[in-house]
Amino acid sequence: MLITDPAPARPTTDTEPTEAGVGRRGVRRRVVTRVVTALAAVLVLGAFTLPNRPWQLEPGALMRIPLEALLLAALLLALPGRPRRVVAALTGALLGLVVVVKVGDLGFYASLGRPFDLVLDWSLLDEAFTFVAESIGRPGAIAIALGVGLSLLAVPVLTALSTVRLSSLLTRHRTGSTRAIATLVLVWAVLAVFGVRIVPAMPIADTNASILVQEHAAEVWDRLSDRQVFAKEVGVDPFRDLPADQLLTGLRGKNVLIAFVESYGRSAVTDPEFAAIPRMLDEGAGRLSAAGFATRSGFLTSPTIGGASWLAHATLLSGLWVDNNQRYRNLLASDRFTLGDAFRRASWRTVGVMPAVNQPWPEGAFYGYEQFYSGPDLDYQGPRFAFAPMPDQFAIHQFHQRELTGARDRPVMVELSLVSSHSPWTKVPSLVEWDAIDDGEVFRRGIIGTPTAQARTGYRHSISYTLRTLISYAETYGDDDTVLVIVGDHQPAPVVTGENPSHDVPIHIVTKDSAVLQRIGDWGWQDGLTPDAKAPVWPMDQFRDRFLTAFGPTPDRPRAQGR
Repeated sequence: MLITDPAPARPTTDTEPTEAGVGRRGVRRRVVTRVVTALAAVLVLGAFTLPNRPWQLEPGALMRIPLEALLLAALLLALPGRPRRVVAALTGALLGLVVVVKVGDLGFYASLGRPFDLVLDWSLLDEAFTFVAESIGRPGAIAIALGVGLSLLAVPVLTALSTVRLSSLLTRHRTGSTRAIATLVLVWAVLAVFGVRIVPAMPIADTNASILVQEHAAEVWDRLSDRQVFAKEVGVDPFRDLPADQLLTGLRGKNVLIAFVESYGRSAVTDPEFAAIPRMLDEGAGRLSAAGFATRSGFLTSPTIGGASWLAHATLLSGLWVDNNQRYRNLLASDRFTLGDAFRRASWRTVGVMPAVNQPWPEGAFYGYEQFYSGPDLDYQGPRFAFAPMPDQFAIHQFHQRELTGARDRPVMVELSLVSSHSPWTKVPSLVEWDAIDDGEVFRRGIIGTPTAQARTGYRHSISYTLRTLISYAETYGDDDTVLVIVGDHQPAPVVTGENPSHDVPIHIVTKDSAVLQRIGDWGWQDGLTPDAKAPVWPMDQFRDRFLTAFGPTPDRPRAQGR
C-alpha cells in the first residue's frame, strides 16, 4: 500500500478572505440592508403623513396611519413581479411629487398664508429669488436656489427607489404582510369611526394625501375656468363712460395722496404685542387734530396676505377682486377704468411713485399715470434698508418737491407705494427733519434694528416708522387742499400674525375739509387713526366704486361686482 503525504495546507495571506472575514462582511451587509430598508419605510411613511401647513408640524403629526399607504401595499401584493416593480416605481415617484407640493404649501402658508397654486405661482419663484438676492446678495441666492432645486429633484427619485424596495420586502414575506395590512386596515377603520387623534384636527386614521390631491386638482380646475369668469367681470363697469364733469366733483382742487403702506395689516392695530402702534396712532391723530385735520378709519379685506402687494393695488384701484397673477395679467390686458383713469379724465395730474421698482414698469400706463417715478428716478444716494432701497420719507419728500412745490396748473393725484415696512424688517430708518433730507445721505445715521432683530420687533418698528412719516408729512406740508388716504396692502407673513390671520387691513383718510368728510358720512368709518373691532370692513374691491360714488354723481347703472 502506497502511502503518500497529504498536501501541505496553503498559508493564508492578508489579501485572501477568511471565513471569519466573510462572516463579518455578511453581518455588515445585513445591517446596512436593514438600515436602508428602515430608512425607506420612514421616508415613504413620512411622505404620506407630512402635513402641508406649518402650524401642524408637530412630532405627533407623523404618528398616523395613512389609508393610501395600506391600499398601495395591498395592490403591490396582488401584482406579479415586473408589473409590481413598475407600479411601485411610478407610485413612488408620484408620492415624491406630492411631497414637493406639500413643501410648496408649507412655504406659501408660512409666507403668504395660503397653499401653493400649481397653475399660477411658478411666476412667483422669480419674485422670491429677487427678494432673497436683494436681502443676502445674488451669489447666496443662486446657491440657495440650486440647493433647493436639487433637493426637490431628488425627492421623487428617492421615494420611487424606496417604494420599489419596500414592495420587494412585502412579497418576500407575503403571508405576514397580508396579515399586517388586514390588521392595520381594521385598526384604521376603528380609529376613523371614533375620530381618535394625537394632534388636534389631524386624526390618526389619515387620508391627508388624498385630500391634498383633491384640493389641488379642484384648484387647477378653478384656475382654468376663471379666465372666462373674470373677463365678464372686467366688462361690467358703471363708471367707464362717465364724462369728466361728473367725476370726482367733491374733490375738485384737492391734492389726493393714496399711500399704500407695505404689510400694514389688522394685526398692527389689534395685536397686544403691537400696542405701541395704536398708542402712536392715537398720539398722531391728536397732533393732526391740533393742526386742523380730521381723521376717519375703517378696514378693507385684502385679496392677499404676506406678499404679492400688486394684487392689492390692482384690486383697490380697479374695483375688481384680483387675488392671483392670472387675474392680474388679464386685468392689465384690459381697458378697465381705474381710479387713476378717473382722476386723469377729471383733469388731475396723475403720478405713481414706486421706490422698489428698479426697471421699466409699463403697468403705470394701465393705471392712468402721466408721470411715474421708479427707484432710480428718485436719485437716492443714501444706504439701503434691508429690502427697501430707500426710506419712505425720502420717497415722499422727492414726490413733494417734484410735484407739489411751485406753481401748478392743476391738482395732483398720486399713488405712493411705500416699502420701508417690507420684510425682513431688520433695518429701519429713523425719521429726520424734512429740510435736512437732500440726497438721502442723512439716513446713514439713526438706523433702528440690526440684522439679528426678531421679526415681530422689527415689524413693529417699521410700521411705526412709516405711519409716523405720513403723519409728520401731513403736519409739515398738508394744507386745506390735502386729502391723504393711508391704506395697508396686506397683513404681514404668518411669522408675525400667527396661523390663520384675517386678510383685513386698516384704511384712514386725513383732511382739513369738513365737506370731504360729509361726503363719506354714510361709510360709518370711526374717528381717529385706530379702528377697533366695531369698525366697518369692506372687501377691497368695493373701494373704487364707493369712492367714485361718494365724490361724484352716482351712475344710474348697477355697480360692478368685484367677486
